[in-house]
Amino acid sequence: MINSTSPPDYRARSASRLAAVQALYQREMGGDPVPKLLMEFHSHRLGQEIEGAEYLAADEAFFDDVVAGVAARQDELDGLISGALAQGWALDRLDRPMRALLRAAVYELVARADVSAATVIDEYVDVSHAFHDAKQAGFVNGLLDAVARSVRGSGRA
Repeated sequence: MINSTSPPDYRARSASRLAAVQALYQREMGGDPVPKLLMEFHSHRLGQEIEGAEYLAADEAFFDDVVAGVAARQDELDGLISGALAQGWALDRLDRPMRALLRAAVYELVARADVSAATVIDEYVDVSHAFHDAKQAGFVNGLLDAVARSVRGSGRA
């Protein structure tokens, strides 16, 4: 479980999550195939300095799993997200960064039983602050809690 890892591993996973959302956004914008995205992020982004900003080293295997897992299971993930949206809302009404973030988070809830639902929710609420305001972070929290209840039987457990 993530809670039993050392602080550097925790930070590496956090960096992986942010990078995964960025990669998934890039994939949706340009249709880049997963192998190209993984290679680009490994070579030029993860743990690199870009325009004066130094990016934390990331857990590359975790990053790869989230990006490739979302790509492989996107229809399933989109169905779970759509099912948790308020009546009258459709996934395509959400902006692309939000869709990328929710897909990555829901993938973890579905496929990464080694990470607690509470950790997934907290981490992606934190990631949401990089792209959205506090109101949107509340939306992320509520939606992910609902999905966690449906796929794991409980929310922040």
